[in-house]
Amino acid sequence: MLTGSLLIAFIVWALFWAPRWVFAAVTIAFIGLGLNEFFALVERKGIVIERWVGLGVGLIIPLSIYSGFEPTKGWELFFMVLAFLTLFLLQLRRPDSSQAIVGVSTALFGIFYVSWCFSFLIKLRFLSGPSIPSGSWLVALLLLITKGGDIGAYFVGSLFGRHTLIRRISPSKTWEGMAGGLLFSLGAAFALKNVFRQVSVQHLLILGLLLGILGQLGDLSESLIKRDCQAKDSGYLLPGMGGVLDVLDSLLFTSPICYFYVRKFIVGA
Repeated sequence: MLTGSLLIAFIVWALFWAPRWVFAAVTIAFIGLGLNEFFALVERKGIVIERWVGLGVGLIIPLSIYSGFEPTKGWELFFMVLAFLTLFLLQLRRPDSSQAIVGVSTALFGIFYVSWCFSFLIKLRFLSGPSIPSGSWLVALLLLITKGGDIGAYFVGSLFGRHTLIRRISPSKTWEGMAGGLLFSLGAAFALKNVFRQVSVQHLLILGLLLGILGQLGDLSESLIKRDCQAKDSGYLLPGMGGVLDVLDSLLFTSPICYFYVRKFIVGA
C-alpha cells in the first residue's frame, strides 16, 4: 500500500508539475527496467539473448520520440530492422547455432512488447489539440481508466469471484472480477467528462470500454509470460507490488490504442 501511494504521488507530480523532460525520463526509466525484467524472465528458460543490444535499442525508441528524431516516416520500423540485423550479426559470432531463431525472436518481441508499446505514453503526453485540455490529462485518462479497471477487477473478484477466467494462466482471476474491472473503467472514463468538456461522453465511454478490455488482456498476457517462465512476479523492485513489468502490464496494450483512438477520432490529426 505504501509503495503504491508513493508511486501514485510521484507520477502525479511528474505528470502535472514537473518539466516535460522529467516525465519523459521517468517513462524511459520504466521502459528500461521493465525490459530488463522481461529479458531476465526469458533467460530463466535458458534462452540466450543479447540483453544489452535489446536494452540499447529499446531505450533508443522512447529517446527518439522525445527528441523528435524521425529519420524515416516509419522510423520505429527502422529501429526494429536495425535491431533485427544487429541481433543476427551477433548470432554469427556464437560458437554454436542452437536457439538462434528463438533468441533473436524473443529479443525483438521484448522490444516491441515493452519499449514500443509503452513509448506511446510520451506521444500521448505531447499530443495537443483544441478538443483536449492537455497531454497530461490524456495520460491521466489512460492511467485512470486502465488502473481503475485493475483495481475494480481485484476488489470485485476478491469479494464476488466464483468462476475462474482462465485457470491455467491465472487461477485468481474471475469472470466476476473482469466485469467489475470493466465497470470501474467505464466509471473512470465518465468521471472525467468535466475535464474533457469538448469530448463527447460517447467517445469517453468507448475509450473506457476499449481500454478496460485491453488492460485486462494485458494483465493476462503478462501472467501467461510469467507462468511460462515459472515466476510469480517479474521482479522485486517495488515492495508489495512485484516488479516494474507487473505494474506496466495492463498499460502495454492500452497505451498505443488510446493514442491512436484520440488522434484519429478526437484530435482528428
